[in-house]
Amino acid sequence: MLNDFTWNMTGYIPKHRVNLHGDGIPPYVAERIFQLEPKPPQVDSLNEYILSALQEKNLLYFSFFLHHYELQLNKRIKSFLGMDGGDLYDTDRFLDIKLSCREQMLQKLMDYDPAKGAEYATYIFPFIRDAMLRFRMGEEKWSVSSLTNYKMVRSMAWLCQNTKDAVSEFAKKYNCDLALAEEYLKVVRGIRNQQPFYVTDENGEETGEDVALDDTWNYTDILWNGIQAEKVQRAFEKLNYREQTLLEKRLAVYMACGRVSSWKDRATFEELAVKFEGSTASGAERAYRRAVDKLAELLVAEGALHAVWLKQVSRTKRKKKIVAAIYEYQADCDGELGEISLNFEDSTAEIVRLADWDTVKTNKFAIRAIAYLLNCENEKLPKEMMVAFE
Repeated sequence: MLNDFTWNMTGYIPKHRVNLHGDGIPPYVAERIFQLEPKPPQVDSLNEYILSALQEKNLLYFSFFLHHYELQLNKRIKSFLGMDGGDLYDTDRFLDIKLSCREQMLQKLMDYDPAKGAEYATYIFPFIRDAMLRFRMGEEKWSVSSLTNYKMVRSMAWLCQNTKDAVSEFAKKYNCDLALAEEYLKVVRGIRNQQPFYVTDENGEETGEDVALDDTWNYTDILWNGIQAEKVQRAFEKLNYREQTLLEKRLAVYMACGRVSSWKDRATFEELAVKFEGSTASGAERAYRRAVDKLAELLVAEGALHAVWLKQVSRTKRKKKIVAAIYEYQADCDGELGEISLNFEDSTAEIVRLADWDTVKTNKFAIRAIAYLLNCENEKLPKEMMVAFE
């Protein structure tokens, strides 16, 4: 266990200081964050540092390893970021990924067995990639249950783009039945429009090819593919004619048969206002939002969705920026309200009071509400809204 190790850096300091009161960490420093002053003692092989760390149970030698390995690690992260959209110098993200890789390297240090012949740098190679994938998995709008499933979803996406029969190829590759392959295909189709989707090739390497149809959320795909169609249909039929028309025209979907038109063909709010005489574009948009919320409530009643309703109770501003706010929330459109207090300066939140039906152990409704609010643009924090989730 690493608890048995020491990490005594006496005599060594970071070569490049981080000015916490400046404008952030510059790229030059982020790429040299593991450099030490003075330089570590010379060895014939970097693996000697790792062997010394294990033998003496002192992570000082692990820091020596990082000092020399940092350049290679930087190249791997840059390559990963280049495939993932080209944000090579979003410095905060670069550094977050880098520290995630270091954490993974530390966790795997105890599993390293030099007797098997591979040097530590070779042994750790696939685990660094897993750390980067796990980091991105946490960033993306969609999620799966494990990193293994995440890789398989991306593999299916690559097969969809590059083979004629993705299901058969997937079943052959993972030695699984066709039914399981079909399930992965459904997942890929359901998420393909949630965000740019960079897939992996047959060797697990990123191709840099975006398989998304566009870079916007496609609520139609999420709705039709992610929820049982029967429940959606029952809920939809409970809406009035105007609400049904607003949803169908705006989402470019025909609920009677499930046919989806091009996202570019969806009606604008100006066109919807003309259809319902006496309405303005802003009025049509408000009516559409109300129809979305009503449909969400009906889907909650059908057991197809969960939803958390939010209402801002108070907020505190400093220099025109909201620094704190209190929200009431309700779980699944029923029961007594709970309360959440948020501090946007340090991105923290406190559950003041749980709503009825919120789970005591996981607080899943409160957690969902907090995650949504902390990720909102500060000037666009909602006064009142409903957040639906599966």
